[in-house]
Amino acid sequence: MGNRQITLAQRPIGMIDESTTTLVDAPMPICGPDEALIKVGLLSIDPTIRTWMNDAPGYLPPIGIGDVIRSGGSGVVMESNHERYRVGDVVLGVTGWQEWAKASESNKFTVLPTGLGLDLATVMNVLGTTGLTAYFGLLDVGAFKEGDVVVVSGAAGATGSVVGQIAKARGAKKVVGIAGGAEKCSEVVETYGFDECLDYREPGLTQRIRESCPKGVDVYFDNVGGAILDAALANISMNARIVMCGAISQYNATERGPGVANTSMLITRRGQMKGFIVFDFAHRYAEAHLELAAMVLDGRITHQEHLVTGLEHAPDALNLLFTGGNHGKTLVVVDDSVQLS
Repeated sequence: MGNRQITLAQRPIGMIDESTTTLVDAPMPICGPDEALIKVGLLSIDPTIRTWMNDAPGYLPPIGIGDVIRSGGSGVVMESNHERYRVGDVVLGVTGWQEWAKASESNKFTVLPTGLGLDLATVMNVLGTTGLTAYFGLLDVGAFKEGDVVVVSGAAGATGSVVGQIAKARGAKKVVGIAGGAEKCSEVVETYGFDECLDYREPGLTQRIRESCPKGVDVYFDNVGGAILDAALANISMNARIVMCGAISQYNATERGPGVANTSMLITRRGQMKGFIVFDFAHRYAEAHLELAAMVLDGRITHQEHLVTGLEHAPDALNLLFTGGNHGKTLVVVDDSVQLS
């Protein structure tokens, strides 16, 4: 038995294509001392994967040419020489784009509890990286408080949709989403319960934010950067908090666009703009898991998973995040026999 893997063939310019990655058949990994062998079930497809393909500094080193594409995923422990893992445990961690992965002291996995009442895809979505990012980004980095006016870019995405729903559940005065196209905007309001959604493809976004939030934006959760960030900055309230989560509008850019012009509003409005990485809050994941699971079970969080079947289709799944072809959290099904009881 082998281990199919997708490796980085060359660094992309713009969108990834068939020359970017290679599907290879590698030997089956051997479970060594203090290791566990994991059969991969689902892969988490996140915009940050695209940034790791670049030869540029970041919070993690770039993926090396010839290396397996780095990504989060879930799987089941098939063999274990480590006291942390038992055969049959369903685990969550960095699997990479491959059929088999190993847990070790340098690559630790979280054992998922049974009896959550949630299927694995839901856990990968709302209790996974995207849900945790939404939770800590809004509540800790954004210092959200009841009565805030919240604006979220990328509102139809896996992270943005959860941000807005947590804000609504915690007593926001108003939650406004920003998304691309009438269909996505309708989804943000009708499915995720935002008060309003603005289509960034339509002209005059700065003015439209002002009309939706006449007293200013208290928390802006930014997933896209660029011109949309600039429009939001022009409308911040006194003591506003800008949460810098992602810059998806720039990840495939082949040249740097115009700079953000409205940063002076941070001075006049005494605002704060702060970036973060969800790994900063790893010691508090259990706290978030409890609240997020409860919110899913009682209906305060609605979620969608966009499933793409087959390891070989992982590159296409990543591109969906940049074309808007996905709805909700994008996951690649590597082995549908891996389930959470």
